[in-house]
Amino acid sequence: MSTLPIKLRLRFYGDASLRRKAKPVAKVTEKEMAILAEMAQIMRLAGGVGLAAPQVGINRQIIVIDIGEGPRVFINPKIFKRLGCDTKEEGCLSLPGVFLSVKRAKKITVTALNEKNEAVTLSADNLLARVIQHEMDHLKGKLLVDHANIFKKIELKRKLRALLKHKKEVL
Repeated sequence: MSTLPIKLRLRFYGDASLRRKAKPVAKVTEKEMAILAEMAQIMRLAGGVGLAAPQVGINRQIIVIDIGEGPRVFINPKIFKRLGCDTKEEGCLSLPGVFLSVKRAKKITVTALNEKNEAVTLSADNLLARVIQHEMDHLKGKLLVDHANIFKKIELKRKLRALLKHKKEVL
């Protein structure tokens, strides 16, 4: 990967970068390679299985995923096929301590660029499909809590306030 020095940090609930719609990447350059490398490192250190660029303050359509099969990169991902339905509990690195049951497609087919600027198509199911969909939500400015019904949002209110308070203390 690249040797460009990039200093990224994980962003938490309340950070404006998490609510912005990410912009497409025109071409994978040395800068994107450096971002990808640092994102993968942040994801591993945080104990996550996926990370989207907005979660580190980068307003680009970049996702890194590793569900134990080695890292995968999705740049400008688009889902063009969804099959089935599955509801499972999810967490998010940007919302520590918050877990919600989320309904998602069980199987998807996604197109994206890889780190070599090559167009790839991937059929994914189960955990990989779920993680791709979760991370793609981040590219749209959508967070895990946006999937909660009103009763769950009321239940989560205290946790979310604590996350906002923690964010202010970190800055």
